[in-house]
Amino acid sequence: MAKHRAPNGTPPEDVISIIGPGMQVVGDCVTTGSLRIEGTVQGAVRAGKAVVVGKEGFVDGDIETQDAVISGRVVGTLTIASRLEVHATCRIEGTIRAHRMQLEEGASIEGQIMVGEGKQTAPTPEHIIADEEGPNGREESAGDKGFSTTSGKLSKSP
Repeated sequence: MAKHRAPNGTPPEDVISIIGPGMQVVGDCVTTGSLRIEGTVQGAVRAGKAVVVGKEGFVDGDIETQDAVISGRVVGTLTIASRLEVHATCRIEGTIRAHRMQLEEGASIEGQIMVGEGKQTAPTPEHIIADEEGPNGREESAGDKGFSTTSGKLSKSP
C-alpha cells in the first residue's frame, strides 16, 4: 500500500497538529499523526500516534490513541493502546482504559481505571484512515490482571 505524503514529503502519521490556546473546536478531531491540544475540543479525539492535552487544554469528549500525555482537563473515556501519562495538573472525569499508565501525585481522576493488557482498543493510523464512522463505543471487561477505581480509590480488580 502506498503511503500518502504531505507536500513537504512528511508521511501524515508523522505530522503534529496543534489546537492553540484560545482556539475552540466543536466537532470530532481525527488524525493519523499526533494532536496537541492547548485550547478546547468539544467532541471526540482520535489520533493514530499521540494526543497531548496541555495544562490549559480541555477535551469534552472521548480520546482514542496509542500514547497520551494529559496535563489539562478531560471529560470522557480515554482509550490508550500503549502508554498514558497523567500529570499533577490534570483533571480527568470518566473512564480510563490503558495498557500502561504513569500517574503523578496531585492528579485528579474521578471515574474508573482499567490498566493492563487487553484493557484498550485504540486505533492504528491505518484504522483511522479506513474507519471514518468515529469511535465504536464497545464495552470491554476489566479482566483479572488490571486495576480499577471509582472516585479516585485505586484497587486491584478481582
